Amino acid sequence: MSIENINHRIERLFALQRATRVARKQEGAEIRGAKLARLKDAIVARIPQIEQALYEDLRKAPNGGKGGEIASVLGEIGTAIAYLEHWMAPKPVAQSSYLPNTAAHIQYEPRGVVLLLGAWNFPFALVMAPLVAIIAAGNSAIIKPNELQPATSTVIAELINAVFEEQDVAVVEGGIEVAESLQELPFDHVFFTGSPAVGKRVMAAAARHLSTVTLELGGKCPAILDNAYDLNEAAAKVVGGRFNNAGQLCLSVDHVWVPRALHEEFCQLLTGTIEKMFYVNGELSLERLPRIVNTRNFERVLGYIEDACQRGAQVLRGGQSERESLTIHPTLLTNVPLDARIMQEEIFGPLLPVLAYDSLDEVLTQIDSTGKPLGMYIFSHDQAFVDQVLLGTSSGGVTINHVMMHFVEKNLPFGGVNGSGMGRYHGHAGFLELSNARSVLIQQSA
Repeated sequence: MSIENINHRIERLFALQRATRVARKQEGAEIRGAKLARLKDAIVARIPQIEQALYEDLRKAPNGGKGGEIASVLGEIGTAIAYLEHWMAPKPVAQSSYLPNTAAHIQYEPRGVVLLLGAWNFPFALVMAPLVAIIAAGNSAIIKPNELQPATSTVIAELINAVFEEQDVAVVEGGIEVAESLQELPFDHVFFTGSPAVGKRVMAAAARHLSTVTLELGGKCPAILDNAYDLNEAAAKVVGGRFNNAGQLCLSVDHVWVPRALHEEFCQLLTGTIEKMFYVNGELSLERLPRIVNTRNFERVLGYIEDACQRGAQVLRGGQSERESLTIHPTLLTNVPLDARIMQEEIFGPLLPVLAYDSLDEVLTQIDSTGKPLGMYIFSHDQAFVDQVLLGTSSGGVTINHVMMHFVEKNLPFGGVNGSGMGRYHGHAGFLELSNARSVLIQQSA
């Protein structure tokens, strides 16, 4: 389809969804819940097709929908259906003493027509999970899946077309020019997941229409070990949190700080853990490690290794790559200078700098210098140590003695701060994010 025809379709869809905003706003919890239930049934019925698409796009191993992207989305739907009526109910508030004979409450209404721009690293979940919040709050959506994952984009389009009327949810496939055309329209809200660089452009485009935005970005998520935490346990959790999806995850452990006296031992444990998790008889198992998304990012990640080594870093294990399959082996680096590119930019690949520290203050200073990350991981049973890190840093979320678990807990708001994003979703937080909290005061008879 030509860009002119796509633009005509975009304008038609936007006008249709805008014209039906009032009718959609009047739909109760039963109707919204029914939409979500149909979405759930359609996803469950298409688990093999969804997993095949994810394998084609990113070499993600199928698991029957028991974990990963599909399970995460089904969890969001289940939570929304269970609590939707409670979320939608008006919330009474206490009246001020200087306003006698009044009653007041907060009424949650939809924001309206939402533009949902999908990400490439989790191309199914990072479309469908925000969509759950959009529907729960009573909005409509025009979705543009990420063009770097064509198989998943096709499955999403087919699924949405089977479940929804275009006036409620529609999919527009295409590349950057399609995204730019969509952002010319005055959407009520824009939901974007991706890099901070693109997030700035999305926010600038939204500002032209004073559209509200949710930006789920990233940052350099650090892990910090104290001098008493079990190193074997920490190694298993850090390796799982770094190399999940080949490190192409906004919440990945970007780098890890270890007390200098424990650095060598911890590196040995990381090496052994990588061997157990990703290798069979000394050979990398491609079924256990997704590929890098494209050649540009493949070269970018290898460039971090080259730059760091030129500045004096050493590759402790890994570093190999296969261009044909866009595979980079899990790689550990030590003695990485803080001015190396790998310590200044989000890695988004299967590389892990392991850094030694003498003073926790130097760690906190370095974290502050690279912006507020999306997540932070503290390994310590010492509350004073934990408090020092929490008080000396800022991040979107924190998991203590594990990695990424604050994302998994649906009752915790998920999102970033400043450079790592703005806005929150998951569970009730997603409903609130995609709603307008409308204040209502009633003057009663004296």
